This record gives sequence, structure tokens and C-alpha cells, in this order.
Amino acid sequence: MTPTSITLWLRKHLPTPLGVAALIALVGAGMSAHATLRAITAQDAPAIVPAIHATGYEAEDHFPGAADLYAADDHAAPAAGATGTASLPDLPIPPEAAVLTPDRTVTPAQPFSTRLASAVDRGRALECLTAAIYYEAGSEPDDGQRAVAQVILNRVRHPAFPATVCGVVYQGSERASGCQFSFACDGAMARPPARASWTRAMRIAAAALYGSVLASVGEATHYHTYAVTPGWNRSLVMTAAIGAHFFHRWQGYWGTPQAFRQVYRGGEPVPGPHPRTLMPESIAPETIATVATAPTTIAASAKAPQTSPPTTAVAAIQPAYAQSGTPVAGYSKPVAAVAAKSGRTDDSQILDRWKDSGKPLR
Repeated sequence: MTPTSITLWLRKHLPTPLGVAALIALVGAGMSAHATLRAITAQDAPAIVPAIHATGYEAEDHFPGAADLYAADDHAAPAAGATGTASLPDLPIPPEAAVLTPDRTVTPAQPFSTRLASAVDRGRALECLTAAIYYEAGSEPDDGQRAVAQVILNRVRHPAFPATVCGVVYQGSERASGCQFSFACDGAMARPPARASWTRAMRIAAAALYGSVLASVGEATHYHTYAVTPGWNRSLVMTAAIGAHFFHRWQGYWGTPQAFRQVYRGGEPVPGPHPRTLMPESIAPETIATVATAPTTIAASAKAPQTSPPTTAVAAIQPAYAQSGTPVAGYSKPVAAVAAKSGRTDDSQILDRWKDSGKPLR
């Protein structure tokens, strides 16, 4: 019996409200039975799994555990989102450092001060720090940008690095593989900055230059994103993980607060990457070998006298050209005649009425 025939039968035999209720109950029971049958049948059918297409960040292998795909050579230029590979300072460790106990805590950096710098130095420092924040951490939250600024100012105060903000930001940019911050060498600065993002980075930079400290970073002098694994992070102490970056400081004395004793006095260079120089890595190996094996020959060729330009033999010059510099006959007679007429004995061709031109009127 179909639901339609059941309905007709109920209308004929149960025209009361009780019949309507029975109708609803029977229809509901039929629908439940059909649903149960479909569920039992579906258990025997193969499961259909929708295809998942990676998009955005995951599509570029930026996932936990993919760091090995981005492992960098210790002597290569820093990967995007990582500082360079500056070595420990070649300086004697102070005697008092021997009595220091190993510091495994994160000590906040001292507030940065620009009181000994000129107005020009402050302006240049602000421009360089803003550029580093914008190109290194433009998409980071405020604390992520503050952390990058803290690393740069920590370097300014450490004797292993230049004593200026611009010097730290563009350190090594004269060499393709020497940049301490990748944006200074990889062409990122060719992209015009977005006004709103640049203004935000400048606000973070100004606050850091005038004493704002991000305590959680401590005395970190290096950082990298979790998507890369620079070789130097194996010998450093991690101080914080903020945004997409891990922050590190040196082990031993050079990572303690006592080592950050370099005073900022200004002297900022002009903002921007340094001019590129011809370094050994850009010279062909055979050229280097030639220079190394034949210094005497190169020195001798450098001092060799310059040869004079070729000259034409006199016999080869045509007569018409050989006499080209000879005065034409009678050329000087008009000059002599003018001089005799005016009573002058010099050879000047300036008439008397013009000789005083240019003098002030009386």
C-alpha cells in the first residue's frame, strides 16, 4: 500500500481529527523507514573524500616541519626573513666576565638613547630603521615589528656591529652574499612602499629610537622565520618567538647585558645600500689564478708608457693641405692701414668709437 492509497483510505473511513493524526503518524513512519534504508545502503558504498587544494601560505610549503626545505649555507646571503651571519667580535673578553654565572634568563635591553646624536643623525636613523621594519616585518603585528626594531638597536649597542643604525641595517650590502638583512640585497627595495604600512613602520621605529623596549626579546641580535633554518641558530640561545620569527642571542659573555656597552653617538651614513664593490666571488677563477701567479707582469704592464698616436708623413700630405695654415697675401694690409689712419701703433682692429664700450658713463 502506497502513502497515497493510505491517505484515501483514511479520508473515507476516519474523517475525524483522529484520522488526521493517524495520517501524520503513518507518513512520518514511512519517511523514517526510507531514511534508515538509505543509511544502511550508504555503509556499503565507497566513501567519497573531497579533494583539498592547498592555498595561500600552505601552498608555498610554509608549514611546521618544512624548515629543512629552506636550510641555508652558513656562508650564503641570508634567506628572506633572517638576519645575516655576523661572527663574534675579535676582542678580548673583559676580566670581570670570568666571574659571571651563566645567564639563562631573558634580560630586557636598556632603552635606546639618541641624546648624543644630531638632528640629521636622528632623521637618518629613523629612515633606516623604518625601512628595515617595513621590508623585514611589514605584515607582522605591532609586537613583531617592535621585535625586529629591538634586534637592530641591540646590534647598534654591541661592539660586534657598526655603531650606527644605518650602518647595522645596511651592513655588508656592498657584497651580494654579505648582507646582514636580506632586503638590502635581494631587490625588495625596488618595490615602492605602501603609504599606510610605511607610516605604521615609522611609528614603531620612532618609539624604539626614543626608548621603547620590547622586554620579551631581551638582548637578541639575530632572528629568522620558522620557515628557514640558518646554520647559526644551532649555536645561539633563543629568547622569544613572536609572530613568524624566532629571536636569538649569543651564548657566553657576548650575549650578556654587560657586552652591550657601545654608546650611540650618531654619525649616521647616508641611508641606503652601499655601492657594490668587485669582490673575489664575482671574479672568474682563472682571473684570480692569473693575478696570483703573475704579479710582476701586471705591475709592469700598469707602468708601461702610453704610445703616441700615429702621425702622417710630410711627404704624404697633399700640397693644398700642407699650405692650409699660411696667411693669404695682403691679409695684414687693411689692419696696418686702419692703424696708420687712426694714429695707433698697435695691431688692434677695434675702432676708436668702440674701444671704450663697457666702461661706466661719467
